[in-house]
Amino acid sequence: MNAENHNDKVSFIWRIANLLRGPYAPDKYKDVVLPMVVLRRFDCLLEPTKDAVLKRAQSVDIEEILNASAGYPFSNKSKFTFKTLLNDSANIKSNFNEYLNGFSSNVRVIMEHFDFDREVKKLDDNNLLYLVVKEFAAVDFGPEAVSNHGMGYVFEELIRRFMADAEAGDHYTSRDLVHLSVNLLFAGQDDELTKEGAIITVGDFACGTGGMLSVARERIMDMNPSAQVELYGQEINPQSHAICMADILIKGENPKNIAFGSSLSADGHENLKVRYGIMNPPFGVSWDADKDAVLSESTRLGFDGRFGAGTPRVSDGSLLFLQHMISKMKDDAQGSRIAIFFNGSPLFTGDAGSGESEIRRWIIENDLLEGIVALPNDMFYNTGISTYIWVLSNRKNDNILKGPVRSGKIQLLDATGFSKKMRKSLGSKRNEFTQDHIDEITRIYDAFEENEYCKIFDNEEFGYLKITVERPLRLNFSITDERMDNLYSESAFANLYDETKLEELELEEEKGTLKDKGKKDLAKLREGAALQARIIMALRAHTSDRVFKNRDDFAKVLDEALKGIDLSATLKKSVLMGLSERDETADYCKKAGNKEPDPQLRDTETITLSVKVARFDQDTAAHIKNEQQNIAAYMEKEVAPHVPEFWIDHSKSKIGYEIPFTRYFYKYEALRPFTDIMAEIAALEKEIQEDLKAVMGE
Repeated sequence: MNAENHNDKVSFIWRIANLLRGPYAPDKYKDVVLPMVVLRRFDCLLEPTKDAVLKRAQSVDIEEILNASAGYPFSNKSKFTFKTLLNDSANIKSNFNEYLNGFSSNVRVIMEHFDFDREVKKLDDNNLLYLVVKEFAAVDFGPEAVSNHGMGYVFEELIRRFMADAEAGDHYTSRDLVHLSVNLLFAGQDDELTKEGAIITVGDFACGTGGMLSVARERIMDMNPSAQVELYGQEINPQSHAICMADILIKGENPKNIAFGSSLSADGHENLKVRYGIMNPPFGVSWDADKDAVLSESTRLGFDGRFGAGTPRVSDGSLLFLQHMISKMKDDAQGSRIAIFFNGSPLFTGDAGSGESEIRRWIIENDLLEGIVALPNDMFYNTGISTYIWVLSNRKNDNILKGPVRSGKIQLLDATGFSKKMRKSLGSKRNEFTQDHIDEITRIYDAFEENEYCKIFDNEEFGYLKITVERPLRLNFSITDERMDNLYSESAFANLYDETKLEELELEEEKGTLKDKGKKDLAKLREGAALQARIIMALRAHTSDRVFKNRDDFAKVLDEALKGIDLSATLKKSVLMGLSERDETADYCKKAGNKEPDPQLRDTETITLSVKVARFDQDTAAHIKNEQQNIAAYMEKEVAPHVPEFWIDHSKSKIGYEIPFTRYFYKYEALRPFTDIMAEIAALEKEIQEDLKAVMGE
């Protein structure tokens, strides 16, 4: 079947969809048309073996046996077909439901996820069910009229037309983006993909309607018609899962390969490894619903599970999907490759030591990240934000005879200028790639040579040490009215008494509505108020202008002043700090003989890594030792000239990783001259004045 015949079928079905106008809004046509296309295709495929299946069903009701009689991985044991349903218009609904219930369980699951029972009722309520069945019965979807490949084209084209809107953007990626991601996924893989009789596995575990899997399969088959392609997927949205599973069945592949549910909390393909992974997970979506399962697996299994590198903040599960995909990589001589879409968040969100940073660290230090391609804005149906394609490989090519040396390197490619405006926007999608754009981006990526669009860096370029710089605590102390006022800024002292809360509770006490907890709170506040008063009274008896420059000396004076008052260590420290002021001429405050750091003067510095981290599990202390010369040089240049005395608390030092993509492609644009800006402002002011005169009728 040629492309022209494909389009004829699509156009005919599109006309059938117009029958639904009125009871259905256009964006809901797909709820009827897509499952009906699936049913009609299966109806045509099963027609030659219908009698054999019915005869077999009289004695055996085992699904596998009936499927074998049908000659397909599905069957239908009801007496009805699309054509025989037309013989009894009065009972079309009951007969059609019997026809649906006659299918094998895999097809029934598809219809359940389409929620097709609801659509059947709606069609019947609007006197459309018989008409729709009749129209689809006139379409020949038999194997001689439409091959599996041709049927796949028809179904995918219908999906594309129905899904090309903003609402469907979560489950459908436009073809231009899919083609580019597949190109990047297969970059440098010609030798492997073109082997005679190659068995090639491809996985997408947030597969939506399956479009990315389909394009990957098409590309492989174009390169190698003898290849055996096995597709695996998982999808949480019921309708999208139904569409993907139906597409797999229509193409004659195994529907069991498409799992249903969240791939984060329930891996539908446990122990599966694939040669190629491709995914467009939801951007910035919370994984709170998966939290218990994810944290449990991470804690129990560590790196023996999928989330050993860490977990990101609950508001964004992107890096969990990436870890899941990495867990599916084959660990053999050839290894695996992954192409995955992200927004900007996974590049830089999270400070050193955070879940996000640790995941990036694990990926980069294990030399898994091959490259990142920045895409133009407004490329997706449901968002206009900046987006990127990450490419990962666990077997970077380091054989110079076969290609460029990528081992230990990360390639950044800025493709933000490679698009054209669409004639008509589709949701948020206003830009698209032409085939020339896709080819050029692929060429630049494959060439692995630096130019205005491509930058290449060593892995450690993206790592840094975050060190804590401490300065000594130096305080003077005095008991004066002014410093006693400062006590109310110290939380431990201030929290003893809350006047507003006390008044509220006393009012309830007067009304007789105070409950047991309120009574305890009231008693505590009264005790706190009394304690505050005792402390202030005791201090007032020792006020003087004397200033102490040694904390230990003043502590003795304070102990004497507060003698007889039972204070906790926290409250005593609060009083001590309230009576203090920072003083660079004062003695050092010490603890166990060591200078105590001043929390208010504490600062952090980030230092780019200069030494390659040998392995991910190398502890931070070992790496800091390797970086001593680098740290010393940085501190001498950047800190010492500005700070007279400091030290580094290496117990707080952390390794972090981030990828500040836009920094590497920043292009300076000169500011407009000040005189031009002022002239423009003056012109605007004059225009506004003239408009006001016109409004006032002057």
